[in-house]
Amino acid sequence: MKTNQPRALSAIRLSVATDETTSPGRQREANEFAAASLGAVIVGEAEDLDVSASKTTPFERPQLGPWFERPDDFDIVIWWRLDRAVRSMADMSALVGWARKHGKRLVFAEGPGGARLELDMGNVVGELIATLLAFAAQMEAQSIAERVTGAQAAMRAMPLRWRGSRPHYGYKPAELEGGGWTLVPDNEADEVAGPSPVSVIERIIRELMDGKTASVVAQDLNADGVPSPRDYWALTKGRKTGGKTGGAKGEGVQRERFKWTSAVIARLLKSPALLGWKLHEGKPVRDAEGRPVMATNTPILTREEFDAIGALLAARSIDNRERKDTHSLLLRVVHCAHCGGRMYLNKQESKKNQAPTYKCNAHARGEKCEAPANVRGDWLDEYAEREFLRLVGGMRVTETRVIPGYDPTPEIEATTAEYEDHMRQEGRQRSNAARDAWQRRADALDARLAELEGREKIEARTEVVHLARSYADEWRDADTAGRRAMLIEAGAYLTVKRGTRGGWRKLDERRVSFALREEFFAEASDELRGLVVAA
Repeated sequence: MKTNQPRALSAIRLSVATDETTSPGRQREANEFAAASLGAVIVGEAEDLDVSASKTTPFERPQLGPWFERPDDFDIVIWWRLDRAVRSMADMSALVGWARKHGKRLVFAEGPGGARLELDMGNVVGELIATLLAFAAQMEAQSIAERVTGAQAAMRAMPLRWRGSRPHYGYKPAELEGGGWTLVPDNEADEVAGPSPVSVIERIIRELMDGKTASVVAQDLNADGVPSPRDYWALTKGRKTGGKTGGAKGEGVQRERFKWTSAVIARLLKSPALLGWKLHEGKPVRDAEGRPVMATNTPILTREEFDAIGALLAARSIDNRERKDTHSLLLRVVHCAHCGGRMYLNKQESKKNQAPTYKCNAHARGEKCEAPANVRGDWLDEYAEREFLRLVGGMRVTETRVIPGYDPTPEIEATTAEYEDHMRQEGRQRSNAARDAWQRRADALDARLAELEGREKIEARTEVVHLARSYADEWRDADTAGRRAMLIEAGAYLTVKRGTRGGWRKLDERRVSFALREEFFAEASDELRGLVVAA
């Protein structure tokens, strides 16, 4: 805008969008009055709502930051009060340096005492005033932070009271009759955010119980457009999905949306928040008797259900000791026919035009094989896949499920770990108050352990369930690790003899032998065993 009047930028900031005492309208009106008294015309407005001055500098705010990158577009920056601009001396120093460099005037519609304050960056007095005011703002911010921290700590100990922030996926805030807020299961679908979180959790558990892997469940949720927990919260608050996530050291990756993954599913289902427990920094909040403090009257899962899904996830977890050969379908399956040792996939990284091969690994074990086998990896993978599906592809998948009943052991172990961690802090307290607090915590954990040890254990039981999916269905949907797990579970044993020299263009099947353990077939019903015999 071309004008002979000074050009003013009106800056508005609010930490909590619902705070009526410092509403955007009130700030805007004050900024407009200050501009008029200066004979300036407002050429733009930067409105940053739900933005903390303690956590962001003026240059990092979504609306204000881009304006600061175009200093030629305005002459004056007007805020309602100084705390709308900065909350620390460091941020004020950076702001003053920017204003001096670009010749800008910093104006606050209501300075100390309520009168308009203009900081002149052309002399030492202006910078001194700015520093003193920033110091006062920083002290006030620290005082507010201490009060908030204390209030949150007190509220954490109150049963059923929700202190705010993002609740665990599956819950939403609801008002209590006597005032305040609690959490209840989020059973309502949202036009923007999609299906209700409780229905999504029920779907995940149902599909896991039906035999799907967590990876496949995650793929299906992404394909159906179901928002992940972080994106669901963002959508319910009217915000954009995605955001920054971890990348290489010192870097970040910007994503348009956060996807479901097997890790997200495991983290969701393993959280005691599904039992209705309050958590702080990942640990249960406990009362004076050591009992978990409840965040809701209506937990999403019972203890039995929580333990059952936990046992299922534990049974399907991948042994990290086998991660060294993750590209190999036949790890722990293929063996050298001569020495009986395992064969491993050689990626042939130095020979780009040569296919990876499975090789006898006797030399790595310090042994000598007189007839070590060596065979192309893709040929052997195709052969193993064909034989496995020929034998069992038409069978329905059977799954042995552990029904835990009730076992206090998991909570005893978790509470014992808390107790041991707490006991390591013994003697470090310097004040009587800290020693008393330490002792109360120790007594509470001890009391909770005594209570848990007195509870009756209901023995676990197992049951074999025939799922709706066939092994061919599972094989089709699984990744390499999942297929390898299927082969290992079936007791697949593949042997390879040493080959003869020559320009072979396909696998010489006289060299190989494939079998499954007999017990695997015995676990199927008579009808299913008939399918195997027919095959």
